[in-house]
Amino acid sequence: MTAPRLPLFLLLAGLLGLAGCSTHQPVSLYQLDSGSPTQPAQSDGMAILLGPVVVADYLQRETLLQRQNDGSLQGSIDGRWAGSLSSDINQLLLRQVAGHLDSQRVVLAPASAGFAPDVQVLLTITRLDSGASQPAILDAQWRLIDRRGQVRDNRIVHLQEEHAGTTASQVQAQGVLLQHLAEQLSVALKPLANQPPIAEVPRKPASAQAKPAPEKPKMPMASPIRTDLEVFRF
Repeated sequence: MTAPRLPLFLLLAGLLGLAGCSTHQPVSLYQLDSGSPTQPAQSDGMAILLGPVVVADYLQRETLLQRQNDGSLQGSIDGRWAGSLSSDINQLLLRQVAGHLDSQRVVLAPASAGFAPDVQVLLTITRLDSGASQPAILDAQWRLIDRRGQVRDNRIVHLQEEHAGTTASQVQAQGVLLQHLAEQLSVALKPLANQPPIAEVPRKPASAQAKPAPEKPKMPMASPIRTDLEVFRF
């Protein structure tokens, strides 16, 4: 009775397995487009400490998020980031800023001991996302700190880029936004390349040697005078 049913069971199991395989779609991996930055040539150019670069918490994940029409975010089903998005952002900005300033002395924070930057860039990225029907948007803020520790520039940036709607075009648009951010940042940095050198703190004059204390008058010694009476005169 059960023997004829066995091939039918195996056939159904095979069909279900094929159906599962046919519905599984491969996931594509994406990286930000860093463009074609100019290779810096000056080894003694402007010294820039780039960072810390703070990226919004919601971007700290491998999932590539999609902005919906109602403003919500959903994870993409056909794509994710190939590695750390924060690392990609740092490297893109580093190469772009170094190319715009033509300087090999642009480093990411934390810098090695002995590196004395002309300017430090404190950058916060609060938004970087897009959707199939939503443009790519970048919201950021930077502060530029000169070698004296003074804030020389504080700016809030909002950038927007259209795309074709595909996941690949969205990633490309986000990379373009970061390139525009690096270009604007470089324009703000260039005037700070001509900072006057920090004047050395004048040394305090050596304290004059203490004058010797005046000698105390010596008590005169009593000398006897020989008279009928022995009198001592001081």
